Amino acid sequence: MTTLPIDRRGVLGLVGAGTASVLPGCATTAASAGPLRFDHGVASGDPAADGAVIWTRVTRSGGGAGGDVPLRWTVSAAPGGAPVRRGTVMARAAADHTAKAEVTGLAAGRDHWYRFVAPDGSVSPEGRFRTLPVGPVDETVFAVASCQLYPGGYFNAYADMAALPRLDAVLMLGDYIYEYGVDGYGADIGRRLGRLPDPAHETVTLADYRRRHAQVKSDPDMQAAHARAAFICVWDDHEVTNDGWIGGAENHRAETQGSWAARKAAAMQAYFEWMPIRDPAAGRSQTAIYRAFEFGDLATLAMVETRLLARDEQAAFKGDVPGADEIARVLRIRDEPGRELLGAAQSRWLEGVLARSARAGKPWQVIGNQTIMARVDGPDLRRALGEDGYRAALARVPEQFRARLEQAQAAYRAGVPFNLDAWDGYPHARERLYRLFARAGCRPVVVSGDSHAAWANNLHDAAGTLRALEAGCTAITSPSYGSVLPGLGRVLAAANAEVAYCNQDAKGYTLLTLTPQEARAEFIAVSSVTERPFTRSVDAAFAARPGAGGGAWHRPVRR
Repeated sequence: MTTLPIDRRGVLGLVGAGTASVLPGCATTAASAGPLRFDHGVASGDPAADGAVIWTRVTRSGGGAGGDVPLRWTVSAAPGGAPVRRGTVMARAAADHTAKAEVTGLAAGRDHWYRFVAPDGSVSPEGRFRTLPVGPVDETVFAVASCQLYPGGYFNAYADMAALPRLDAVLMLGDYIYEYGVDGYGADIGRRLGRLPDPAHETVTLADYRRRHAQVKSDPDMQAAHARAAFICVWDDHEVTNDGWIGGAENHRAETQGSWAARKAAAMQAYFEWMPIRDPAAGRSQTAIYRAFEFGDLATLAMVETRLLARDEQAAFKGDVPGADEIARVLRIRDEPGRELLGAAQSRWLEGVLARSARAGKPWQVIGNQTIMARVDGPDLRRALGEDGYRAALARVPEQFRARLEQAQAAYRAGVPFNLDAWDGYPHARERLYRLFARAGCRPVVVSGDSHAAWANNLHDAAGTLRALEAGCTAITSPSYGSVLPGLGRVLAAANAEVAYCNQDAKGYTLLTLTPQEARAEFIAVSSVTERPFTRSVDAAFAARPGAGGGAWHRPVRR
């Protein structure tokens, strides 16, 4: 995420019968002798009407990599029940001893429970997923999550998510891991809590990325959430490195870190090994992970990729304190008509998915998207707070950042948006997307991550027509500008017509509930990410009616 001219990392560093298709490339080497464990739990993902992907990793006691390990898996219709499907899968040494199986042949719209068994009789924890429904659907419930900086605090939001009585799927919108080392982002909290990153250095190689994924999946709350429901995932930037685009990244230096292509390939390999996601079809780019899910007659979910497949380089400032010429240069780049996020092929696919859903009469089309789509002007804090309020707020900012914060105000007043790394940095691409929505005959609900803040936004095209609704989820742990400027979200909401609600302070997730009559977005906040136990609250809730004429987000009547 780039909200230059303030550098976020610098500022926030302070604060039965049947078969399954085993995934391609599994070897058949016999397992070595020795005790086996499932230290990273189990996970499921990419649910279908008749199954899902199930995942685990085998760890050998006493260390040593060992060879491939054959595992048996079972799926039951009740916790601990008799299997209704069973099969085998290989935890390959070449895949870091991870294993994924695609389960098929299950009943639609039902919860199922699964587990793995190792050759020595060791049994994994039991996981749960819900197959996609077919036909009439009364309700679908999604938890929407992003930005889980391991050193940034405890994953209390995932503990809360795991306890939900109803959960159809978790939409994980990216930043599942972060690449920074022990002196990077969130290090102060990580030291205090004993949650420093592993490896200690920045992730660059395949071994580095594997270790970072392993650390995140060692967290008990992360494991509990994965065991509770299927995850439908996309990456954002930090699964590789900060502010990535098709040809590079802000946080990549070829002279010291090698080629961008090699680093991206290593990160992608680790991601597909460690995440419960279907591997790419033969001949398809790893970065083309856009895909759709149908929730009966109620909703279509389209997960898009806006980071590595087609994104043009961000319109970024050179230096910490941009002058007038630099501001003008960045604004010229931002306004170039051809700049892309989705790309032509993905846009055609998305229009087809949305149009078919609308023609079928489904009330809801949901788009899983990495970054905030709304128009959000940078805040003029002096105007919003008054001179005395501005000076008081400035006094609370660490001294070394005050001059840069004041310089940022000049950039915002000149028309620089709050976040150049979001859709605001690609305004022509956003208008093309809104025209796509119009041609498809729908008004989607866009769920967005990346910003470390909660948002309810009403998205309008350049002519002022409401084209979509947006529910942005805050971070699981990653710090936001609210850590430095408490109440900033209220300032942003007051100053931007598209922003109905913004909380830059809280950590948590968004609970999106769909019925034929209503979409309800509840912004769940946890009381702390640095202490246990925690309490949870609903910081705000918004609702909307379905259809292209369903109107904007509004505050619902309390249940």
